[in-house]
Amino acid sequence: MLDEKEKKWESCKKECRERMQELADVFSGTKPLTRVQKNDKLQTWFSSMSAQMDSLNHDDSTSAGRKIVQLMQALEEVQEFHQLDSNLQVKQFLADTRQYLHQMIRTINIKEEVLINLQIVSDLSYAWQIIDSYTFYMQEGVKKNANLVIKLRATFLKLASALDLPLMRISQAKSPDLISVSQYYSGELVSYVRKVLQIIPETMFSLLDQIIKLQTSKIREVPTRLDKDKMKEYAQLDERYKVAELTYAISVFTEGILMMKTTLMGIIKVDPKQLLEDGIRKELVKQVAYALHKGLIFNPKAKTSELMPRLRELGAKMDGFRRSFEYIQDYVDIYGLKIWQEELSRIVNYNVEQECNSFLRTKVLDFQSIYQSKTIPIPRFPPVDSSVNFIGRLAQEILRITDPRSTVYIDQMSAWYDYKTKEEVVNSRLAHQLQQSVDVMGLTGLDRLFSFMIVQQLQELVKYLERVVAREKVWLEVKSVAESALMPIDRLPADQKVYQQISQAGAKLWPPFVNSILKIGQMQLLRKQIAHELATSSKFDSKFLASALSNMNVSLLNDIEKHYKEPSLPYPSEENPLMYELTSYLESIGLSNPFDKIYITTKNIPSLPLAIFMLVITQLPKLQYIKSVGTMMSKRMTDGLDGAPFVIGCLTVLKQFNSTLTDTFFQLLAQYIKTLSLEGSANQKMQDFPADAVCGMLFLEEFIYHGRIRRKVIEAHIPTFIFDQYREVLAR
Repeated sequence: MLDEKEKKWESCKKECRERMQELADVFSGTKPLTRVQKNDKLQTWFSSMSAQMDSLNHDDSTSAGRKIVQLMQALEEVQEFHQLDSNLQVKQFLADTRQYLHQMIRTINIKEEVLINLQIVSDLSYAWQIIDSYTFYMQEGVKKNANLVIKLRATFLKLASALDLPLMRISQAKSPDLISVSQYYSGELVSYVRKVLQIIPETMFSLLDQIIKLQTSKIREVPTRLDKDKMKEYAQLDERYKVAELTYAISVFTEGILMMKTTLMGIIKVDPKQLLEDGIRKELVKQVAYALHKGLIFNPKAKTSELMPRLRELGAKMDGFRRSFEYIQDYVDIYGLKIWQEELSRIVNYNVEQECNSFLRTKVLDFQSIYQSKTIPIPRFPPVDSSVNFIGRLAQEILRITDPRSTVYIDQMSAWYDYKTKEEVVNSRLAHQLQQSVDVMGLTGLDRLFSFMIVQQLQELVKYLERVVAREKVWLEVKSVAESALMPIDRLPADQKVYQQISQAGAKLWPPFVNSILKIGQMQLLRKQIAHELATSSKFDSKFLASALSNMNVSLLNDIEKHYKEPSLPYPSEENPLMYELTSYLESIGLSNPFDKIYITTKNIPSLPLAIFMLVITQLPKLQYIKSVGTMMSKRMTDGLDGAPFVIGCLTVLKQFNSTLTDTFFQLLAQYIKTLSLEGSANQKMQDFPADAVCGMLFLEEFIYHGRIRRKVIEAHIPTFIFDQYREVLAR
């Protein structure tokens, strides 16, 4: 303003002088104007006024100011006394001249002192603390009228001037900290802008909540084929009008924030579209995280499990969120489905990460998490039980209702049944219902959590084994008896009673071992069902991705196999992330077998096969074959033993060690079965194949089935006639 002060003054003076000269010409009669008679006195007066205006000097502001005031009064008087009001054109000329003279007074009074005073008065550096008290009023205003955001833009720009004071001295000192301090204050300012404008996404989601209720509970989906008579019934005009009205209200809020235009806050550029998207993401994360937290709280003392009803309720709520979000995405100009999947994935992965901290030595703290964000934070809720969050509660509830000590797993039905009531507890629909409730991300997160739990159980089990092998006097005595009686393995022991002696002598060693084995088997079965559901859904929902990953997996395995045959051929190096990344993708589409997984690295324990064998022969008498269900069940509920988890648990433990130990275990178990069957044949009182031998054969059958081991491996150790006797017993 100071730089252009003289230029503006001269421009206004020229306009005034020319208008006075034009009026002088009009009253001289040389320049005709409608209904204006010649008047020599007015001609002379206006010419004089033009000369006086031309003589005004910009440098002498005091004298010029007084003269301008006198000239303005003179123009008002001439308009009154000479009745010039009757001519509108002359009146307009006089009004314009007075306005220009007024502008000249304002311009000449602009001084540097005035600008300094204005700067002091308008300084907002003090507002960092005070401004927050006005946030509520700003938000209420925006809530009532979304267009108020345009006016708020000016407020935010003024707030940006608050950065000048703290940066002034840093800039004058030419400190290198100028950029970092600028970024800090600009970031704080942007955070405040987000805080104020967060009311828009909050209001949008309150409207969206009403849309969700209408779409899920009132509006019926129109079928593919519809009878003409039922069209009115499915029209539901009132409900659809209400949805349209709510959608319009949401679009108005969107329009309001997008009208704010791109704004520079300090050194950070704020894009209103990005601001809106971040606000929507923040509110979505808040709502979904709360729904997952509240929806997955279970009462462990309930007579019947609350798992399936809770999952169905949560699934309906999440489906409502997803459908409504997809419905409004075009009205708010965002990629609704993309945002939904990204944020749900972030919520689940973050909660899985925090739940798995209990299994890690080095914890991943909240601020270290790659899934947490300062702009769009994932809320943390106080734990309601021993679990950290909803994913832990979900896993614990599933483990509770499928506990091998109180349920029986039947592989043919892929279901768990209550041992007492014989009623179905949960079946293969569990994994499908989980996907409906917590999506694919929830299933993969649950699978990852079960993996951590299995690793923990295996580590505890191996530690227990190492301690027993090294220190337990009972084990050393039993081991000595067993090795002297059973070795070499290719020969049968002289006395069958040795097995009973071994079993009784080591009975006290195995209870902790059995509990770990059963837990591992239980979680492996759950992981198998999750993998099956992921594989099925991936083939339906993303068949091209599933096919591409499957082909990639086969190709990579072929290349690795060729490398081992011919070492000169290429092989992925340790730095190459290909195998690690591909494994992650394969697990996310269920293209993996949990029973084949190696969870931990172990040292060689030569006596492991003997320990597992002794454990098995201790537990086999507690099991019996039930033909009606085609599996082994516990004879008494108090034994707390289920056949399928027990077999799979033993398989998983042996899988962590060298395959030669598994072969040794097969030989010991085959020796045991042969001894029992031959003793049964020699004893005329025993007409049937011994029950323990039947359970031993069933154990081996399930072991090689789940472990995908070739049958020839077993047939090499057990004669054909024993297999014939075994099948004959099963056929009865």
